[in-house]
Amino acid sequence: MYRFLIVIEKTENNYSAYSPDLPGCVATGKTREETERNMHEAVEMHVQGLIEDKLPIPKAPPTQNT
Repeated sequence: MYRFLIVIEKTENNYSAYSPDLPGCVATGKTREETERNMHEAVEMHVQGLIEDKLPIPKAPPTQNT
């Protein structure tokens, strides 16, 4: 299982999301929940594409416990 940081931002008319760990992997939605679902699907497709192309899957930096 892979874990990636996801950033969700509120825009004027909707929400947008991206992962700094997966350049080019983005999603949008009318609600935060829709954006989360869309981003989950986008990450799955992005990682599957990397696997099929035999490219390395980026490793997310370790989380810090504070």
